Amino acid sequence: MPKIVVVGGGLAGCEAAFQLAARGHEVELREQKPIKRTPAQHGDRLAELVCSNSLRGAALSNAVGLLKEELRRAGSLILRCADEAKVPAGGALAVDREVFANAVERAVKAHPRITVVHGEVTAIPEERPTILATGPLTGEALAKDLERVVGDRLAYYDAIAPIVAADSIDFDKVFRASRWDKGGDDAYLNCPMDKPQYAAFLEAVLAAEKVEARSFEDTRYFEGCLPIEVMAERGPDTLRFGPMKPVGLTDPRTGRWPWAVVQLRQEDAAATAYNLVGFQSRMTWTAQARVLRMIPGLERAEFLRFGSVHRNTFVHAPRVLDETMQLRELPGVFLAGQVTGVEGYVESAAGGFLCALMLAQRLAGGPIVPPPETTALGGLLTHLGRDPGDKHGFQPSNITWAHVPPMPWTGKKPPKHERYERMAERALIDLERWLAAS
Repeated sequence: MPKIVVVGGGLAGCEAAFQLAARGHEVELREQKPIKRTPAQHGDRLAELVCSNSLRGAALSNAVGLLKEELRRAGSLILRCADEAKVPAGGALAVDREVFANAVERAVKAHPRITVVHGEVTAIPEERPTILATGPLTGEALAKDLERVVGDRLAYYDAIAPIVAADSIDFDKVFRASRWDKGGDDAYLNCPMDKPQYAAFLEAVLAAEKVEARSFEDTRYFEGCLPIEVMAERGPDTLRFGPMKPVGLTDPRTGRWPWAVVQLRQEDAAATAYNLVGFQSRMTWTAQARVLRMIPGLERAEFLRFGSVHRNTFVHAPRVLDETMQLRELPGVFLAGQVTGVEGYVESAAGGFLCALMLAQRLAGGPIVPPPETTALGGLLTHLGRDPGDKHGFQPSNITWAHVPPMPWTGKKPPKHERYERMAERALIDLERWLAAS
């Protein structure tokens, strides 16, 4: 049985290495620290949390809360150590960073089937199988080698637009249309603004509190994915001739083009969520909630995801990876964690878990059985396989309820909180069946 190489000792790499070792495989975990660090790293431990000590909401009515519970039930190392290191944080799971990293490192280094090798990896290893779990700040040399394989389907900066729940949109204030009627009348929802509404919105964007760039980030944005506040700073009409361009969009209630328009694009097949097209932002989440609710139709919007723009190395997963997280162009090389296009600590750990599980199934010679699509784990795979249709359209994402099929309801639909709780109950039932059969 071949030794499996895992590159990267973050949450995804440690989870993948541990899960493979637990299933009887010899693993060599390659981590560049302490020889070299990324600009975001400060310590030399494995599984270092660099930006926050929070693993976000714990309630099962929260999609990431469900994902944590699924990982916990599936035997995740990261969740076990997080539970051991947790500190009071209200309704969230937060950890003592040092206690957490120490717990993960002890478990990994103590496992008899895992060998940790320290040193920088500058090219995709020749050994097969190999898992690349190198995170959002993958080293320049290794990223260039990965780019050699996948071409221009590797990005170094992400631009994430907000997502809102469909049933929080006021459909009396929006209209369905595609620009110049191309693509069908139902391709987009359009939130029209008159001149005073646009002026007030522009003023609010300019005045809103922004997230400061981290010390390791290069803030030279790509022109094709500028934050809306950067566009607003360039002049009063820049947004109106950019993502808020009303040209070719006739409001059926007025028979005219609006002064400006915000377009919402359907995020999932079931139309439970919509993406604010071109609205990547570095406004704080609090500011986004306040400012974006000034958009007609979004006054009571429920945000499933806020916008962001930051340094991130990730592939166009739907085109680059197969259904088992293997590179289509380089068989035997698998990707896990944020480099695949998931966002967040918990999602990264889940990516490592999923990659290891499916690789172990492959090596065992049996069928590859991914988690049910009704689970949050399955929802992450849904996200990685959901191709928006262009090489720039795929963007990293946290787990959201839009990645999970909605419940079939008869009669009046219950409140959101109850719906999400019911979806979580369904997910955990399906998860237990899957775990029992795996």
